[in-house]
Amino acid sequence: MFEKIKTFINKNFHSMSHRNYRLFFIGQLVSLIGTWMQAMAQAWLVYEITNSPFKLGIVAALQFLPVLLFGLFMGVFVDKFHKKNILIITQTASMLQAFVLFGLAYFNVIEYWHILILSGLLGCTNALDMPARQAYVIELVGRKDVVNAIGLNSVVFNTARIVGPAIAGILMTSVGTAWCFLLNGMSFIGVIIALMMIRHTAEERAAVYQKKKVNLIKDIKEGLLYIYRTPLLFKTSLIILFITILGFNYNVLLPVFAKTVLGLREKGFGLLLSSLGIGSLIGALTVSVMGKSNPRGRTLIISSIFLGLLLFFLGLVSNRILAVVILALCGVFNIWFFTNANSILQLNSADEYRGRVMGVYAMVFGGTIPIGNFITGLIAEKTGAAFTFNIMGAVIFITVLLFLVIRGPLKQLTGNR
Repeated sequence: MFEKIKTFINKNFHSMSHRNYRLFFIGQLVSLIGTWMQAMAQAWLVYEITNSPFKLGIVAALQFLPVLLFGLFMGVFVDKFHKKNILIITQTASMLQAFVLFGLAYFNVIEYWHILILSGLLGCTNALDMPARQAYVIELVGRKDVVNAIGLNSVVFNTARIVGPAIAGILMTSVGTAWCFLLNGMSFIGVIIALMMIRHTAEERAAVYQKKKVNLIKDIKEGLLYIYRTPLLFKTSLIILFITILGFNYNVLLPVFAKTVLGLREKGFGLLLSSLGIGSLIGALTVSVMGKSNPRGRTLIISSIFLGLLLFFLGLVSNRILAVVILALCGVFNIWFFTNANSILQLNSADEYRGRVMGVYAMVFGGTIPIGNFITGLIAEKTGAAFTFNIMGAVIFITVLLFLVIRGPLKQLTGNR
């Protein structure tokens, strides 16, 4: 029995054969459960304090705005310095932010402006953490296993998305919101220990890190020109930008949708987030098991079309079970899209530019979320969450179809042959 399980894991999750990646995997799983607990607790807390979708959107925007502003700069540092050391620093900073949030909430002195400042500080940390974490994967597993590892990273992320909100919903109704922030802070200890246990040989370090002087403007210009002159990277980055702005605003809309349309409280809201996570986990597992070493751009287009349709129909439903099913399907297509996009960028980037390429990825993925959150919060403030889902879904679906008509066959989108 155990031999069969071991054979199955080695065959389908071969990136786990790397000791360093196993440590990274376990540390991320523990930490991300806490992160999703905090995400749910903070979103609910802000909406209860302000009763405003727009102000909820501002908090979400501040958490990602620094990624947009500083993502290009941070990519340069990721290329020049040890990613492991960068991640230890960023994870420590995120831990301290969670503990401060716990203290304010526990002593019942928390105000809206406190959350704004702490969200902005967390965003500054994420601006460095995101490109470092993304670019580090290929160093842990090598080019051959990178698609499998990225898929497993999505498994970790979405397992946490299921477990985190479920735990948060129980804690928020039993002992209070503050404890979600405390457990999140404590969860970072696991990932910091795991990072410290990772070991690289002198040859591995020499092959990746070149001691070059940092010239921010020159290095950024070189990175942007490299992306622009590589059609596969440039076109993939453009479609990531579009989908992120229009189709990744659940953190703003779901608390409002849960409360005003479905009539749910904390546990029900946690169920919606968990269903999104279950779908994403299914999507991540299929990518890990079935994903190819050379991912195709066709998946980006197909998943975009289905995501647009699902978001549109979500805005039409008031049945809780149907909403859970639709959100689970949204999770599947979200992961298919972003996992394949991430793999395309990593596998087609030269080693000396990968940090900057992933810095641009962080900027267009995480950094443009504030733009989408701002637009989404503003529309939801005026028209409601349901109609906002209708608008976002229709725009995604129609725009992708128009792009196909203008640009021709599916394979031309990302330049895949």
